[in-house]
Amino acid sequence: MRTLEAAIEIRGTPEAIFDLIHDYPRRLDWDPFLKEACLLDGARSAGLGVKTRCTARNGFAGLAMESVYVSFDRPRVAAVRMTRGPALLETFAASINHDDIGSGRTRVTYRFNFQTRPRWLRPMMTPIAAALFLKEVRGRLRALKRYVERPR
Repeated sequence: MRTLEAAIEIRGTPEAIFDLIHDYPRRLDWDPFLKEACLLDGARSAGLGVKTRCTARNGFAGLAMESVYVSFDRPRVAAVRMTRGPALLETFAASINHDDIGSGRTRVTYRFNFQTRPRWLRPMMTPIAAALFLKEVRGRLRALKRYVERPR
């Protein structure tokens, strides 16, 4: 299982960008991939051990994934691991890093890895899934940048 990544530079502080990404009530304001994003089990904010559910828009057939935060170090990095997901995924994990690169800019890097199922179809499904996931991640990062840098 290899790790894939996409990154973008955004005009803004790591704190502001980190807070926006993990603010689930505001998630749909900027994330074009999702039609639902919520915290589970009564959680009021994202953090270590907090469970979430995100549901894709119709382009991904409304697939839903539940995950748990396995790392939450504001404003540097947060990471999640899938606890329940679509039938085509056996595993999924992702991290998002926020690096202050100076001049009021932050480099946001999204890294993820996954395994598809069934195992016997992996050689065919994994490259297809990787291409689709990378396309979506890049689009989400561009949408985040547009939202953060929009004129107010």
